[in-house]
Amino acid sequence: MHVMRCLFFLLVGVYSQWAFATLPIQHWQASSGARVYFVESRELPILDVSVDFSAGSSTDTREKSGRAGMTLYLSSLGAGGLTEDQISKALADVGAQLGAHFDEDRAGLTLRTLSSARERSQALDILGRVVQHPAFDINVLEREKARVVAGLREADTKPANIADRTLMKMLYGNHPYGLRGSGEIDSVSALQRQDLVDLHRSRYSAADAVVSIMGDVSRVEAAAIAESLTKDLVQEKPVYNLPEVTPPVADTNRISHPATQSHIQLAYPGLRRDDPDYFPLLVGNHILGGGGFTSRLMEEIRRKRGLAYSVHSHFSPLREQGPFEIGLQTQKEQSEEALALTRKILADFVAGGPTEEELGAAKQNIIGSFPLRIDSNRKIIGYLAMIGFYNLPLTYLDDYVKAVAKVTVSQISEAFRRRIDPAGMVAVVVGAENKK
Repeated sequence: MHVMRCLFFLLVGVYSQWAFATLPIQHWQASSGARVYFVESRELPILDVSVDFSAGSSTDTREKSGRAGMTLYLSSLGAGGLTEDQISKALADVGAQLGAHFDEDRAGLTLRTLSSARERSQALDILGRVVQHPAFDINVLEREKARVVAGLREADTKPANIADRTLMKMLYGNHPYGLRGSGEIDSVSALQRQDLVDLHRSRYSAADAVVSIMGDVSRVEAAAIAESLTKDLVQEKPVYNLPEVTPPVADTNRISHPATQSHIQLAYPGLRRDDPDYFPLLVGNHILGGGGFTSRLMEEIRRKRGLAYSVHSHFSPLREQGPFEIGLQTQKEQSEEALALTRKILADFVAGGPTEEELGAAKQNIIGSFPLRIDSNRKIIGYLAMIGFYNLPLTYLDDYVKAVAKVTVSQISEAFRRRIDPAGMVAVVVGAENKK
């Protein structure tokens, strides 16, 4: 046992040094006001770029729900004098890939291209047009509104979507995090071109932009890229007015559905991205339900009782408290038993915390798998964007392993007792058993 502990802490040191040594993050501010995060990597002739803004779904209102997502999506469907077909062909011509990511807090555009001069120049020109000069063509907007509405109608029949949508409304109430990112049928149908133009003008600001660059370019070249991608954006920094998240009113919503299984979800306000309890809750959740087959929820619900094939729990940290969720599916006639057992397992964990054995296993699992989190440029650019957007330390990836290694049983117990109220959870059962 002593030898295993020594090996474990040796690995901690090796992995943390490796992460820091191979990811020297450079950071500066462009003349446009954008914050730039850069990692030079010459191993492959590849360049990855991400440009992020505080333009996620929490910037929507109930009347204009879906506006932020539509603004991001349409930005690549015509921009800077180019149609969507011309953009697609120009990217294909140089083998580049344009992508996007979107959540409650942020909206971002990504680019992967070869780093050779012609390919890089053409791909970056397209990205610059998309970020700074989206056309928001009215015909494209109407077409995409119809597509989204059709998707929403279909989604509203599926038990998983019904459960998720209902749960977030119960958890967040009138808070912007309770809005569905894709919007609602009525709100999407009512969107006008000017809505998208106004959001882009107010939220896609150079002063609020985070430009992340990873790959086969120099610091000088990276600086020029950041300048070219943000020089034409508005300079005013948007005002953040996101309210704090308040605890929900505990409730269980049982919804009839013809699905053969019941979809069960529970939630409570969880973590901010910069939360002081981040690592105790992260490691604790790995033990509770985020560690796959080794977690308590899987052990009790699947292995011992066979009530579900899979059960999981997770935190989704955001600028304010993102959701802590537990989810599973079970046979309808077992839904109440499975729900009651899930609540009991959570309550017991919050009351008693983990064992030293569970903690040791969780640490080894998290730290042992850490290199897989940063084993590609695509993964690293995602971390750079997150670090920049949430103003996390440049040593975040190095600190991650060290922080996990330092977590104690008492820290996990105190954090869960302080932050998660099992009796205050909201819950949804879609496909509840019909009582005769």
